[in-house]
Amino acid sequence: MTRWIMLGLTVFGFALAYAARHPGLVWFGVILGFVGLFGLVFGMAADRVSASARPESTMLGPDDLAAMRRRATA
Repeated sequence: MTRWIMLGLTVFGFALAYAARHPGLVWFGVILGFVGLFGLVFGMAADRVSASARPESTMLGPDDLAAMRRRATA
């Protein structure tokens, strides 16, 4: 959902920069477009990382890790 919002923000910003007649609106559109593009790229990267990450429920707790350390040193 966030990726679609960022994509829309990017398209809107660059369209505003292209169609604006006032220099202030052009700069606002360019900044809006690049902020949206930045957010889109990092949002896609975060989704990609979270898709391949292990869920926290499968990770060992501190008690289990301490027991494994004791067994390894013994």
